Amino acid sequence: MRIEPQRLKYLLAVARAGGVLAAADEMRVTPSAVSQQLSRLEQEIGRQLVVRTPQGAVLTTDGLAVAQAAEDIERTLNLVTARLEEDEAGPTGTVRVGAFHSFLRAILIPGLDEWRSKNPGLRFELVEDDPADLMKSLRAGEIDMLVYELDTGDAPQKLPAGMTETPLLDEPWKLVMPKSVLAANDAMDLATLPLPWLGVDATSASAKAIQRVSRAFAGSPTFAHFYTETQTGLALVAAGEGVAMVPSLALYGLPQSDFDALEIPGLGMRRIVLRRYERRRTPEAVDVAAGLIREAAAAFDFTVDGEIAPG
Repeated sequence: MRIEPQRLKYLLAVARAGGVLAAADEMRVTPSAVSQQLSRLEQEIGRQLVVRTPQGAVLTTDGLAVAQAAEDIERTLNLVTARLEEDEAGPTGTVRVGAFHSFLRAILIPGLDEWRSKNPGLRFELVEDDPADLMKSLRAGEIDMLVYELDTGDAPQKLPAGMTETPLLDEPWKLVMPKSVLAANDAMDLATLPLPWLGVDATSASAKAIQRVSRAFAGSPTFAHFYTETQTGLALVAAGEGVAMVPSLALYGLPQSDFDALEIPGLGMRRIVLRRYERRRTPEAVDVAAGLIREAAAAFDFTVDGEIAPG
């Protein structure tokens, strides 16, 4: 048995229109053309597919089975065509990305214009919030992916089922202190810091890094003040109120005339990762967006247009 697929559309038209004349009108061909194609299809299959009655053409049981198969073929071809057209146009849709301030400022926001020009159908919606709140948003499906920070001393975290974690960037922690302090000390010893630590949110990677460094060198840390914004912490450092642990990315592009940022042994690294759910039917736009973010993080150069330099 060899079926010419092109003939199936004539049977499908008759099934939908309810007769040869109506099918011919819909297909804009003559009724005899429809009848000829149906006859040839019946010869190829070796079964009667249509019974002609005074009320119109009625499909036989075999005709109904073949028509159903024709619908499946039509549906598959339509899906393939839509997918090919989508590939030609590039990914489409809105991708919501949660991230913290320094990553947004230094890596995500500078890349938006280029990503938009290369993928006109792709729209980024950036959400800045506390990492813990963003993690809740990711679980609730309110954002598509999350840029998250960890201290390299953190124990591995168990992620919810289906959530993946992709490393983006490892950056050194910097010890930030007033210039006057460094000028008055020949060497900087983490065990005998001349000023107290400036406190930050206990859930942040910075707070965990301070605890790790203090335990290793001097026991429990002593805190003066507590801040949320890096600019506030740097202002407190410049005023001589304490020292801070700040990731390199947070200092990128900022003037450093009022403080010193030192990269010294024992401070460790801040690890930045991308968390998202990867499911069977993850939208192409989300996959493409994740790839763009990974590429931007990998290509980031701390020494370009910034004042960061090894301490």
